[in-house]
Amino acid sequence: MKIGVLQESYPNERRVALIPALVAQYTKLGFEVVVQSGAGFGAFHTDEAYRAAGATVLPTRESVLETAEVVLTVRTAGANPHFSDDLPSVRPGQIWIGFMEPLFRPQGVAQLAERGATAFAMELIPRITRAQSMDALSSMATVAGYRAVLLAANLLPRMFPLLMSAAGTVSPARVFVIGAGVAGLQAMATAKRLGAAVSGYDVRPATREQVESVGAKFVEIPLEVAQVETAGGYARALEEETLRRQQDLLGEYLVQQEVIITTAAVPGKRAPLLIPRRVVEAMPPGSVIIDLAAEWGGNCELTQPGETIQHHGVTVVGAVNLPAAVPVDASMLYSRNLYHLIAHLQKVGMLSEPNPEIPDEIARETLVAYGGRIVNPRVAQNLG
Repeated sequence: MKIGVLQESYPNERRVALIPALVAQYTKLGFEVVVQSGAGFGAFHTDEAYRAAGATVLPTRESVLETAEVVLTVRTAGANPHFSDDLPSVRPGQIWIGFMEPLFRPQGVAQLAERGATAFAMELIPRITRAQSMDALSSMATVAGYRAVLLAANLLPRMFPLLMSAAGTVSPARVFVIGAGVAGLQAMATAKRLGAAVSGYDVRPATREQVESVGAKFVEIPLEVAQVETAGGYARALEEETLRRQQDLLGEYLVQQEVIITTAAVPGKRAPLLIPRRVVEAMPPGSVIIDLAAEWGGNCELTQPGETIQHHGVTVVGAVNLPAAVPVDASMLYSRNLYHLIAHLQKVGMLSEPNPEIPDEIARETLVAYGGRIVNPRVAQNLG
């Protein structure tokens, strides 16, 4: 079985789905690896490195797609606006694996299904213990949380740490992180290491211990919500009235901050709006907002995905695809997530004969398209 690795076509995407160091491990599983020339350049992996590892380097994208039975990508289908360019080369029965945005932008995987391809979406890896090594969302969220703090530190017109000198004392920057998922906790930990005074908030009160474990102060907002978490461990969308009250209560804290990093997202839905325009206008001039939910609508009313704007002296960054800014480590982590998933899918027989009814939870949950139709119930529901 041939595994094909494409050069990413998403704008400014520098990651690659398979690093040379893992080629030999795929070979041990019985796969042959073919790589598009230049696929690893963004992550500083040369064609020569892939050849030395045992892969075959092909000159064009089309030649890889014509040859490969399994196609590995970072961003494809709904996660890549240029995916339509690949559609004519998609073959019935060809297996595609990568980030696909199946819940938020399901039309992309619907197009794969129409071509008869089999699709496994990395976003749908279940949050269970035996799937942790495959959890690419968490891996990339770790990178994004770290990178968000460095971006904020670069934009803030003052320093993060407490500093004392003969000329006076510099007080620490005040950093507030919304969302205590993987990205949020990494952002809190990184800001704390840089010396900032860090606070964190999450609608899930149970995250207090995690927030405090990375050195941040947990901000508790009295919201009466019956169920704030899904079975998969993600935050649940709030009712409109509750969301408005959350905005008001959060605003009291936000206007005192110098850096705000937002990470709040709900799978398959628009990101909750937590920072209205009036709050931004009340923040100290020079403050910075890094919105990691920009790609899903943004947590800030003023967020423009992929853009950095200034409003009333506040810099608002619509952060999109931050892991691509750290391509070496992000590619290594993502490649390992993919490898563990593929090894598992091979073990349970899902590569040779995909089966939507397989009892294995990992294989069943990640399988989105098979046999010309959408087989994941949540994705099918979002498609109507």
